[in-house]
Amino acid sequence: MSDTDPRYEAAFWDQRYNAPDPLWSGQPNPALVEEVTALTPGTALEAGCGEGADAIWLAQAGWQVTGTDFSAQALARAADHTPTTLTGRLSWQQADIRTWTPQDDAPRYDLVTASFLHFPSPLRRAVFAALAARVAGNGHLVIIGHHPSDLDTVMPRPPEPDIFYTADDLIDDLPAPGWKAVTRTARPRSATTPDGRHVTIHDTVLTAQRTQ
Repeated sequence: MSDTDPRYEAAFWDQRYNAPDPLWSGQPNPALVEEVTALTPGTALEAGCGEGADAIWLAQAGWQVTGTDFSAQALARAADHTPTTLTGRLSWQQADIRTWTPQDDAPRYDLVTASFLHFPSPLRRAVFAALAARVAGNGHLVIIGHHPSDLDTVMPRPPEPDIFYTADDLIDDLPAPGWKAVTRTARPRSATTPDGRHVTIHDTVLTAQRTQ
């Protein structure tokens, strides 16, 4: 697989988000809620925000949030779901994180988060390095993804081990000694396969604090 795979293009996701029904539950990611609840709200950036549930939850929790996605259709859905009470606290921006570089002169945030972004490993490292570069001093990076062990379950996952990662993989790719791992785990959760079978799967969860 290469980063020119149609699954990595905005047009593919625009088509998916153009379907009549929501793609996702509309509820915030429980792992994100668990990791962020104890933090003091400040500024936050969510990369790959999709229909906006996580960004909306962050704004409701007191964060000043920027949600980004490369799909205009996803951002339109997110805007439609945004409560009017969050006006001025939450903004939506179309951006392709594949083109970001750590050297960009870009705003820094107290929290940068991304959930279920899966790319071939060279692109993944570049994307997550760019996200890490946007974390302010003493701020936090929270990355959540599908754990490689899911490939050993009956839950449908692409048979492409290279796109999955552990928390150790993620922390090893961050520049040392500028980061401290706060959470590095495989978080179990119950799920149901498309054919109705119940299964325990795991989410990779990394929360790292910038120390320099």
